[in-house]
Amino acid sequence: MSSRTLPLLFLNLGGEMLYILDQRLRAQSIPGEKARKDEWTDVDRKRVMNDIIATMFNKKFMEELFKPQELYSKKALRTVYDRLAHASIMRLNQASMDKLYDLMTMAFKYQVLLCPRPRDILLVTFNHLDAIKDFVYESPAILNQVDETFRQLIETYTCLSDGEFQLIRQTLLIFFQDMHIRVSIFLKDKVQNSNGRFVLPISGPVPWGTEVPGLIRIFNHKGVEVKRTEFTTAGNYVTPQREGSFELYGDRVLKLGTNMYSVSRPVETHMAGSSRNTASHAKVSSTAPNPLAKEELNLLARLLGGLDIQKPGGGETGFRLNLFTTDEEEENAAQTRPEELSYKVINIEATQERREELSRILGELEVAEPHPDSAGKGEDLLALMDGL
Repeated sequence: MSSRTLPLLFLNLGGEMLYILDQRLRAQSIPGEKARKDEWTDVDRKRVMNDIIATMFNKKFMEELFKPQELYSKKALRTVYDRLAHASIMRLNQASMDKLYDLMTMAFKYQVLLCPRPRDILLVTFNHLDAIKDFVYESPAILNQVDETFRQLIETYTCLSDGEFQLIRQTLLIFFQDMHIRVSIFLKDKVQNSNGRFVLPISGPVPWGTEVPGLIRIFNHKGVEVKRTEFTTAGNYVTPQREGSFELYGDRVLKLGTNMYSVSRPVETHMAGSSRNTASHAKVSSTAPNPLAKEELNLLARLLGGLDIQKPGGGETGFRLNLFTTDEEEENAAQTRPEELSYKVINIEATQERREELSRILGELEVAEPHPDSAGKGEDLLALMDGL
């Protein structure tokens, strides 16, 4: 497992989260002069995006994130995204938060699988950050936060060897290996099967620095080529024109990690049968002692302790955002989703002292309170750590 994987995982999943939220907020927004107090406007959308991005790229939080550390459980990381998604006036109920996280994880899993080279995972990350900068181009202070993280990525990762990037890719694939959630966009584009597994292409550009397959060279003991044999390949391969830029500004060439929601279309998620079985097995075995429990708790304490979420004045209750087409669909999803796949409660085996420490940290993380003019636009999320 690579100790340099967490920043790439967090930033790419965070980028996908912002794509989804922006698309849903735009779809549900009403022109300001026509909107009621309980309806979204474009001003609300920009405020939500700015608040979340400012929290996500908080300097103290980024410092903790970039420290070499191992990945821990999906539920531990999920807790961070719950906090992050509610860093503004927006409120998501459990079903919508589950769907949001499913979309985030499956999109990035697909991008990791399709990367021509392990090093191209960094270009995928840069694509996400380029798009995030477009979200906050009118806010210089937040834009500077994103640029600082950009520079830190360049400094930390561009000097790594191909072998180290291969280890990062393997660590990411291990993290995603049991997740097979069907997403309507992927199903309609025929890049995902009905069992939730992705269909990988056998044609297209080969990785930068490699040759199109179809030729076998034979060398003698002196290293001199003595024979060539050509063979027919099943795919239609091409040589890439140029390598993507690893600089702060530049053409990434690779399109993985760009916003696939820029064209509005409904997105649904469904649990594949294999995922249900895997999750059920995980639930049965969850009673066994977890040797990483203490480390997971420390990870949460460090990461969440770095989330400097602002608490503006006012007594508004927050806007409610629905990631489903109707409220009925959202309620049905909450009722039909297997209990073991819900992330509302995070159970971590730890000493009482450690539990109290984490509860104290979580208690200090206040989410933004909505503006008085927005009263009635939603409900507060239930406490994430109930039952800890």
